[in-house]
Amino acid sequence: MAYTLGIDIGTYETKGVLVDADGVIHTQAMRAHKMLVPEPGWAEHRPEEDWWGDFANVSQTLLRNSGIDAREIKAVACSAIGPCMLPVDEGGSPLMNGVLYGVDGRAEAEVRELTERIGENTIIARCGNALTSQSVGPKILWLRRKRPEIFAQTAHILTSTSFLVQRLTGEVVIDHYTAANFSPLYDVVKQDWVDDLADDIIALDKLPRLAWSNEIAGHITRSAAEQTGLAEGTPVTTGTIDAAAEALSVGVDQPGDMMMMYGSTIFIILRAATQVSDPRIWYAPWLFAGEHASMAGLATSGTLTHWFRDQIARDLPVDEAFANLAQEAATSPPGAKGLLVLPYFSGERTPIHDVHAKGTVFGLNLTHTRGDIYRALIEGIAHGTRHVTDTFAELGQSPKRLLAVGGGTKNALWLQATSDITGIDQVVCEKSTGASYGDAFLAALAVGLVKRPDIAVWNPPVKVIKAQPIATYEKAYGLFRRLYEQTKDIAAELGAR
Repeated sequence: MAYTLGIDIGTYETKGVLVDADGVIHTQAMRAHKMLVPEPGWAEHRPEEDWWGDFANVSQTLLRNSGIDAREIKAVACSAIGPCMLPVDEGGSPLMNGVLYGVDGRAEAEVRELTERIGENTIIARCGNALTSQSVGPKILWLRRKRPEIFAQTAHILTSTSFLVQRLTGEVVIDHYTAANFSPLYDVVKQDWVDDLADDIIALDKLPRLAWSNEIAGHITRSAAEQTGLAEGTPVTTGTIDAAAEALSVGVDQPGDMMMMYGSTIFIILRAATQVSDPRIWYAPWLFAGEHASMAGLATSGTLTHWFRDQIARDLPVDEAFANLAQEAATSPPGAKGLLVLPYFSGERTPIHDVHAKGTVFGLNLTHTRGDIYRALIEGIAHGTRHVTDTFAELGQSPKRLLAVGGGTKNALWLQATSDITGIDQVVCEKSTGASYGDAFLAALAVGLVKRPDIAVWNPPVKVIKAQPIATYEKAYGLFRRLYEQTKDIAAELGAR
């Protein structure tokens, strides 16, 4: 029997699956970790413990629990949160914690400076994206200026996935989809590293080799085999960011297909027919040569529900808390009895790109319950999601098909509120395993075990969440947009303190 292995490193946990060539999951494993917030507006992971340590542990667990001979695994693919910024030395050892994706806003000054120096129009034309907290280039410049002793030792700048691939194979490689987030160092037209926009960030030979996600980056080394239990010589794909693997797992393949990932953040990927460049959203080459993708993402979603559980629902058992909160929220009507939440608890990414945006609860009075507040929290995330889908519509990029995936799809209230507030039906597939399942499919694709249309057989659609027009939500969305505009100056002043 032929198997493939997929492992994904998420913001709060790592998941892995062993899958056969027919898409049947033979075993799964998970390991939790934490996101570190050493300073307000920062977000980090420990690469040795949270990335490589998790990968090795989950791989060993999958093999042990399945009883499958490692030599039957024909390929391995991994994905991880991204884009991240991790400096490593000549031996590939991390020189600091990994700086996470757009939820980390430490390089705000560098974003502003580079944008002013290069010009936003030039950046968008060459890089496909405006510079934001999602961009890795400004974070490298922050490293060079704020941590010169670390920068002096830096042999390569990696992201989370390329760090894992380097540990598995010894190869320093990154996929084009992830590289497009290294603005202003990646030219989306040339599909290559460039330094003519800013030659004071880093030497280009310190960036990984570029490859497509379905290419074989290398093979499992003896050291990696000893640490993971995998067979030496097993092919390893280039891999990608977790959201892209998640999109692949539910069949985002044709232009007009859109994925909505319900995870620690809401992340959206649209397979576009052509390059779509607008400062409010992100662009990248898709996982395969000659294809395009447009992306968007909120800064806090599942992260916000975790915060609420840990701070407001400490009386509930951790393993039962979300189910109990969902039951409490279900007793609250749409609109949560007049409550409205701006979900900007870590600033916001698309479409406003405002690191100073603040989370706010409006309309509280003594009649409101915890269930009302939790429902308002979920609805606030959905209002933020509509802000994104409205932006896509303004660009002529409304989805032909919206596929929902991620742990949040188990929350029926969240799913239905999102459809009702956005006005878009959502398709839910049989398996909501997520990025690790997409990784397993990508691995199978890379070694010829499957073809791209086979994902519809691996993970067929099973239900549709139909949007219900609710007048309360339409009115609340208008208030949501106005409240942000009215409070952003105050939020910026608070952020400057």
